[in-house]
Amino acid sequence: MKLKVYAILVLGSLFGLTARGQQVAVKTNVLYDVTATINAGVEVGLSPHWTLDVSGNFNGWTMSHERRWKHFLIQPEARYWFCDRFAGHFLGVHMHGGAYNAGGLKNGISFLGTDLSPLSDYRFQGWFLGAGVGYGYSFILGRHWNLELELGIGYAFSRYDKFRCAGCGRKMEEDKNHHYFGPTKAAINLVYVF
Repeated sequence: MKLKVYAILVLGSLFGLTARGQQVAVKTNVLYDVTATINAGVEVGLSPHWTLDVSGNFNGWTMSHERRWKHFLIQPEARYWFCDRFAGHFLGVHMHGGAYNAGGLKNGISFLGTDLSPLSDYRFQGWFLGAGVGYGYSFILGRHWNLELELGIGYAFSRYDKFRCAGCGRKMEEDKNHHYFGPTKAAINLVYVF
C-alpha cells in the first residue's frame, strides 16, 4: 500500500510540471531490471546546476526453491552538476528507506562488517533507513537519451526479525538491529530527458 502511495506522489509531481527542455527526465536502472526488480526514477531540474532525483524499486517475487529477495526501496537524491544538468559529472547526496524479506540465497559474501552468508540458511524480514553520497557521470547518447552511471556509499540502519528457513514462519530472533556501512547505490540508468 505504501508503495502505491509513493508511486502516485512521484507520478503526480511529474504531471504537475511543465516539460521544458532539460527540466524533467525519467529513467530505469538496468542493473535492477536484470534482477527482475521493477524500478523507475524521475529527475527534476531545480536550477542550472541542481536537480532532484527520486527513484523507487520493487521486487515482490518468490523465486524457485523458496528463495526470496523481496523488497521495496525509495531513494531521493539531490544532485549538483559540474557543467550542465543532465550531462557530465555530478555529485549526489541521497537518503534511502524501505523494507525487505530475503532468504534462501546461497552466498559467502562478507565485507565491511556485514556478513550476508546467513541469507543462505535463514530468512530476514525488516525495514531500513539511511543516507549516503554518490558520484556519477551522464553520457549524452542523443537529443533525448542519456546513459548515466553512478556509485554511492553510505550508512543504513536496519531493524529485522530472523526466521529459521526461507519459507517457514518460525521466528528465531525479533527486533534485532544492524548498522551497515558500504555501497548504498549502484546504477546504470537509461534516461529519457524531456
